[in-house]
Amino acid sequence: MKRKTDGLLFKCGVLFFIFTVVTLLLCSIMMYISQMQSYRKQCQDNIRMMGRYLESMIQNEKLEFTNLQRYFMENYRDMEIPIDFDDFHSKKSEFEVRLSEEFPGKNFGVDIGFDDLTPELKMLYAEWTHEYWLLTFEDAGRDFNLAYCYYLTVEENNDGSYEVYYMLDAERTEKEGSGGKYLHLADQYHHTPENQPVEWKAWSTGEEVDEFQEWDNDYGHTYTNYVPLIIDNNKMGLICTEVDVDDVNYHILLNTLKEMFLVTIVLVICVLVTLALINRFYIQKIVGMSGIVGRYSSDKDSDVSKELDKFNTNNDELSELAGQISSMIVELDFHMKNLIATHKELTETKERASSMQALANKDALTGIRNKTAYDHEMGLIETGLKESPIDFGIAMIDLNYLKKINDTYGHEQGNLAIKRLCHIICVIFDHSPVFRIGGDEFVVILRGHDMEHYEELRDRFENEMVIIGNDPEIPRWEKVSAAIGAAFFDPEKDKNAADVFKRADTLMYERKKEMKAVRVE
Repeated sequence: MKRKTDGLLFKCGVLFFIFTVVTLLLCSIMMYISQMQSYRKQCQDNIRMMGRYLESMIQNEKLEFTNLQRYFMENYRDMEIPIDFDDFHSKKSEFEVRLSEEFPGKNFGVDIGFDDLTPELKMLYAEWTHEYWLLTFEDAGRDFNLAYCYYLTVEENNDGSYEVYYMLDAERTEKEGSGGKYLHLADQYHHTPENQPVEWKAWSTGEEVDEFQEWDNDYGHTYTNYVPLIIDNNKMGLICTEVDVDDVNYHILLNTLKEMFLVTIVLVICVLVTLALINRFYIQKIVGMSGIVGRYSSDKDSDVSKELDKFNTNNDELSELAGQISSMIVELDFHMKNLIATHKELTETKERASSMQALANKDALTGIRNKTAYDHEMGLIETGLKESPIDFGIAMIDLNYLKKINDTYGHEQGNLAIKRLCHIICVIFDHSPVFRIGGDEFVVILRGHDMEHYEELRDRFENEMVIIGNDPEIPRWEKVSAAIGAAFFDPEKDKNAADVFKRADTLMYERKKEMKAVRVE
């Protein structure tokens, strides 16, 4: 008995520890992912805010920036920006002095525009404005702890690829042949939508993309956000802000492992103590109760309920459970005996109800569905039409001269005529439900195959009427003649299924008049 209890406790302990380890592992992963997502969101918000901030600054001086970009792309090879400059005011002052000399008494931007300047003044203007914006981008990167902050202009190629030019590059590199004095301007790279999908999406759509472009470069593993610059509905370029996440990822992982290690130690101690208490107060009782319930499952002997009373000695939940199981065994034994009889009775009742339902919907003379079944089917169609249009049609068929057959040959022969017509209808419209809704009236609800081939089936039906009428071996009362008319649901004409029925009925009666007009007795 002791070994059995120890075995149960051991298995519970193993399962408990496996569950604990898996839970700790999943919690660690979820904690790491959660912190990473939080950090990614923070990084995304920071670099987006920086990109939008720079975009708003450019928009405030859009005319000047547009002039700079246009001039820069045409003349960047001739521009000379000192590689170690840290202030743009000296170059700006030089421009203003030269401007006053060339255009005395006139103000730039008011009396004269950029295109009115001399080539020398245009160069001076482009150089000081380029310095101003380059310093602005560098300051923004430092203030927001960005790995890289730059501005690209884009030129699309005919093959779907595109060229990017680093117009404002926060990484200062010297111009070849300048002796280390001037900046290298407008680095050019060939990009494709496949290799730079986020960059291309931002440029092609002209909208900020809700995702990063990931890079592994000299700055580490970085995420780049792109803010399209659009001035007066013209796409100018992309404001790019990057952040390095490798270092932060490492610290997040390390902190997560430390926290989960401490939690693991505490949790293992708690598990050991908990298992000891569970074994002492619960497992031993559960094992005993399990044996008794197992015997009941095998023998179905309700007397075992008395043995459970020895576990009902305290006021805890397990003692209460023992008492409830004992009562349940007694009640189950009683109900199981009654259940078999009840099941048999219900089965018989269900069979009788099914038979009655079938009879209620069946036409006694022809064996097809009757007016009650037709009304039910129309109700289902009406319900479906309230939700969406349904493709269906209704064909009305009416037996001609039934009264004359009854008066001449008797009602028994009239019934034979009705059954003869019913058989023909069911054979021809074998894909559709057929209903007898009156003495000599039949309805076919057309769908699918029969609706699509209605005209062919109608011609076949009327041809069958002709063949029967000309067959000398068929008794006179079975040479049935019938008029047929059909209408199909049209949302523009019909509000409900009843409207379709009315149109079909009208067409049938028109056909009946035609047949009476040409019939020769």
